[in-house]
Amino acid sequence: MNRSLLAVALLAALATSACDQKPTVVTVPATPAPVAVPGPPGPQGASGSTGASGDTGATGATGATGSKGNEGEKGEAGKTGGSSTVIVVPPAPPEPAK
Repeated sequence: MNRSLLAVALLAALATSACDQKPTVVTVPATPAPVAVPGPPGPQGASGSTGASGDTGATGATGATGSKGNEGEKGEAGKTGGSSTVIVVPPAPPEPAK
């Protein structure tokens, strides 16, 4: 029992010491700082002088000519038709009605 009283007393001392902090006080200024408001604009100033013209740029170099491509393979020569060759000519389309 003596030990339990000692433990309770120790816990009570720790609990009360943890709450012993002082609160932080924050002061707020009573009136905000005045904001500067611009007045009416003054008269327009004189125009500035015209700037100098820039230099003309350099002309670019002429490009190189490309090389000629390779020639493709030659096709087979056409075969002459024998007596079994038939040429079919499709009929002309009909004229549209006016």
